[in-house]
Amino acid sequence: MSLGVHEAAVRETLGRLVQAQIGRRLLAHDDRIWGDDPAHRKVAANRLGWLDSPAAMRPDAESLAAFAREVASEGFTHAVLLGMGGSSLAPEVLRLTFGVAKGALELTILDNTSPAAVRAVADAHDLEHTLFVVASKSGGTLEVVSFESYFWERVQAVRGDSTGKAFIAITDPGTSLAALATSRGYRRTFINPADIGGRYSALSRFGLVPAALLGIDVAKLLDAAISERRHLETDSGAGIELGAALGTLAKAGRDKLTLVLPPALASYGTWIEQLVAESTGKSGVGILPVTEEPLAAPIHYGNDRVFVAIGAPHLPASTATALDALEAAGHPVLRESLPDLLALGADMLRWEIATATAAAAMAVNPFDEPDVSAAKAATQRVLDVTAQTGRFPERVASAVSDGLSAYLPESVTLTLGASAEQWADAVASWLEPSDYFALLAYVHRTDARHAALQTLRLAIRDRARVATTLGYGPRFLHSTGQLHKGGPATGVFLQLTCDEGELAIPGSTFSFSVLRAAQAAGDFDVLAERGRRVLRVHLGSEVDAGLERLTRAFAAVLR
Repeated sequence: MSLGVHEAAVRETLGRLVQAQIGRRLLAHDDRIWGDDPAHRKVAANRLGWLDSPAAMRPDAESLAAFAREVASEGFTHAVLLGMGGSSLAPEVLRLTFGVAKGALELTILDNTSPAAVRAVADAHDLEHTLFVVASKSGGTLEVVSFESYFWERVQAVRGDSTGKAFIAITDPGTSLAALATSRGYRRTFINPADIGGRYSALSRFGLVPAALLGIDVAKLLDAAISERRHLETDSGAGIELGAALGTLAKAGRDKLTLVLPPALASYGTWIEQLVAESTGKSGVGILPVTEEPLAAPIHYGNDRVFVAIGAPHLPASTATALDALEAAGHPVLRESLPDLLALGADMLRWEIATATAAAAMAVNPFDEPDVSAAKAATQRVLDVTAQTGRFPERVASAVSDGLSAYLPESVTLTLGASAEQWADAVASWLEPSDYFALLAYVHRTDARHAALQTLRLAIRDRARVATTLGYGPRFLHSTGQLHKGGPATGVFLQLTCDEGELAIPGSTFSFSVLRAAQAAGDFDVLAERGRRVLRVHLGSEVDAGLERLTRAFAAVLR
């Protein structure tokens, strides 16, 4: 850790945590680590099972591998995981990091309610040879319930009475999903310990069942985590050190955690993003993870950054040089080594420990997510109004320009102007030092769209010297969405919506397009209620053309 002027403060925090026996108290499931508030203690007491999960899951390693061999031997070649947040991010990281072993199942993650995204997954798979993994801790996650209904009907048309053999569930004990799996004759239901929260579930059945289907050596993944856990017995280890640093730096204003990853670990940041943002972003404080933001010269950064490079020995030479320049300019730079990919099991536990430790240093409860619940409630209100009136509650645009429509909260007194360039200028004018800019894209992700959005965010970063993030709705609602609404009021938000056709949800009163529109509206409403600076731009049905017009407008203003 190169901490510069923050060295003494971090060492003081670390010494205090070690003296308080933070590691041994974690192992003992001491719910007082994050304060004496009875409500917080009650939540924490039922969310510490992740500390025991590697050892508890280790005896299951061979049976999980045997299950994976069983489904492959029956002709399944692909798997589709229907999940959201903690149930989908770790499997996605494992798929993109390890790939697919010979003879194992190709894995696709679906966590986007865009009709185009759902249709694309359905069209890309031979449904007769695809295993569907329905993953939800609560069992009633709205997105997952909708995905399951759609694909059950699609698969039933192909497999008939054997449809259940193509479905497995991962859930907590006694959930509605567990009951549904029984009634529909699912091939298998994997019950996860109830005391593991979603974002801390990577090394539980939510991460390990998909890992086994991919052909990953689950035993080695867990063994690495078990070794990492032993450091807690002596109140030591990189997890505690990292957490002490992140918590202390955040309190000193360095609350933008910029993750620097080698190509082999490029997707890992999305998992860390949820873990850290949803755990720390509440009570007006929080650590904002910044992922997929390429490094630039020190001149492009304010004094609110900390850079953490993971897999340091394997970083490209240009990245290592850029980190050296940032360190020389006085930015905190932390470098972490990973000996091989299977060490990811240890590193996931390390980051879980670090996040819990940082939360203790910041005096926040890392295990609740009150503002995620607020966004869900706002979404449900929109769906209820739609059901009662028979039509979606459309809003009057604040401005319209060349096929694009812009919307501001009623509480915002701002004249947007009649051109997209003026909208871009308004967004840029909101940004102040130590703010961050968040792109909230309710669109089906494609390579071309992602590249355009990346270009837009980097232009903002270089012009305003602020941290930037890019999230796709609704998945970010279950990660950074908590920090957006419950963390510091330093975000400037550009929400993008669009029309991507209709797709019915069997047995539901609403379609995927209505569900996604309600999620975007609920997100917008809660941001507005919390006094956040937010602008929504609707791209229309010509999504790529609309996005091109918008990015061109931002480019013209920011140049």
